[in-house]
Amino acid sequence: MAQLKFEDAMEQLENIVQGLEEGELTLEESLATFEEGMKLIKFCSEKLEEAEQKVTTLVQGSEGNLAQQPIKIGEDEES
Repeated sequence: MAQLKFEDAMEQLENIVQGLEEGELTLEESLATFEEGMKLIKFCSEKLEEAEQKVTTLVQGSEGNLAQQPIKIGEDEES
């Protein structure tokens, strides 16, 4: 899974959900499919956490130095 792209993993997850929702799989197939889905969820979650850590902005401090500060999405900037 190390070379899997996030988008491809999400597409596979969508296919897994669709397959499980159709209800045509045996119990064993459903369990194996569910397990694969859980691995993909973990992979996607880790990729999202990595992306979140990378998304920072450089902000100039009062002394002229630069510091990293996480971007606050959806928060009111007037606060």
